Amino acid sequence: MKKLEVGILGATGMVGQRLVSLLENHPWFELKWLAASDKSAGKPYAEACHWRLRVPMPKAARDLMVHECQPGHAPQLLFASLDAKVAGTVERDFARSGHVVVSNSSSHRMDADVPLLIPEVNPDHLALVRTQRQQRNWKGMIVTNPNCTTVGLVMSLAPLDRAFGLEKVLMTSLQAVSGAGYPGVPALDILGNVIPYIHNEEEKVESEAQKLLGKLADGRIKAGTFVVSAHCNRVLVEDGHTESVSVALKSKASLEDITETWRKFRSVPQELGLPSAPQHPIVVRDENDRPQPKFDVETERGMATVVGRLRPCSVLQFKYTALSHNTIRGAAGAALLNAELMKAEGYLD
Repeated sequence: MKKLEVGILGATGMVGQRLVSLLENHPWFELKWLAASDKSAGKPYAEACHWRLRVPMPKAARDLMVHECQPGHAPQLLFASLDAKVAGTVERDFARSGHVVVSNSSSHRMDADVPLLIPEVNPDHLALVRTQRQQRNWKGMIVTNPNCTTVGLVMSLAPLDRAFGLEKVLMTSLQAVSGAGYPGVPALDILGNVIPYIHNEEEKVESEAQKLLGKLADGRIKAGTFVVSAHCNRVLVEDGHTESVSVALKSKASLEDITETWRKFRSVPQELGLPSAPQHPIVVRDENDRPQPKFDVETERGMATVVGRLRPCSVLQFKYTALSHNTIRGAAGAALLNAELMKAEGYLD
């Protein structure tokens, strides 16, 4: 199969770098175009980018010229990892010009006609782009992935919602510093400390979870009816968002029922064999002290949600711990998997 040429908007940032890395030797996509801020434009990527990943910068990317974030000569398919201050306008400009924008930004996630996707959870919501194109008179489209904290939570909730129905969800996050980008949180603020506030994070988790687990009907999403309460904290962990979750379900379930539901969970990405899809989207750990970011964040190449410590909850019904890689499954890998689903479903033909 001939590879589809792709580009990245915001290529020099942390998520952009992760996308550059994940696209190296990708079987379906070939990175051909990069764009970033004005101060980076006109420079080779190796000069413009302060590379922060442990893996080396891909050789094929080093000499690619960095362009301004303006429509014109970019490939049709673009991954966007722009700062929220500019993302909304730039993404609309590219979509209006006929580009397919697969976005990691929050700017359009909650737009009524924009799909907010986790391919294992709500692949049918991709059909919302038909409404988007019709209403906005666009040749292109915008498709988004959720906030990095939302992904791990909703991945763990989706099988429970399908099997038993969700009534109430309470989540407390311990979020890695890489989620704040680079240079991120100042060292003197986070060393020996926990910061119990991340701007707009709790609101994003609560609203995005209900949209993701909502139902598509008549060209719109009817949000989930369960209630969500989120507490979000920044902690001194490099990669991996850990979440303590309590749930109340609509129908009766045992600990064994929940564990079996998680272990058996498979969905469209696994059925289609998408290149970035984890073989096991949810991995259950039986040890009392797992999951832990230090040992479990790279599970399934960072694309799985790892759950453990399932036990009764005296306030709701059940409680457990969930872990996901915030810059892979929660950002770059999520966008890449969305694009793979779009390719497999014929949206990129």
